Amino acid sequence: MKSYRKELHFHTPTRRAFLNITDKVEAALKESGIQEGLCLVNAKNITASVFINDDEAGLHQDFEAWLEKLAPEKPYSQYHHNGYEDNGDAHLKRTIMGREVVVAITKGELDFGTWEQIFYGEFDGKRDKRVLVKIIGE
Repeated sequence: MKSYRKELHFHTPTRRAFLNITDKVEAALKESGIQEGLCLVNAKNITASVFINDDEAGLHQDFEAWLEKLAPEKPYSQYHHNGYEDNGDAHLKRTIMGREVVVAITKGELDFGTWEQIFYGEFDGKRDKRVLVKIIGE
């Protein structure tokens, strides 16, 4: 069994963003040479997320509105976490959207369902963040 590891780096200019990273994960898979196995993709920061869904702008707006209702950014004083930082909402949004995804690899391709794509969700941006791609298989 082979193992491959790659880190992706992000620095969004906005506090929140949804980035389709499917092409970056597919590139890592090609680099790995693995044909059959599993691909783990996880955020390496507690205020960012990796999830699978449809790449549709209206859906992304719905995510933003829904998350803001569940964990509004302001007022900052509503969060016990906030003090030194003002990102209590970002921690909650990450918990809701998830830390990682695992995708099967079949014949050297990510084995997605219809419309599935991999996204990086940023909830406290404007600084350097990382995503781990770990691929195991043969």
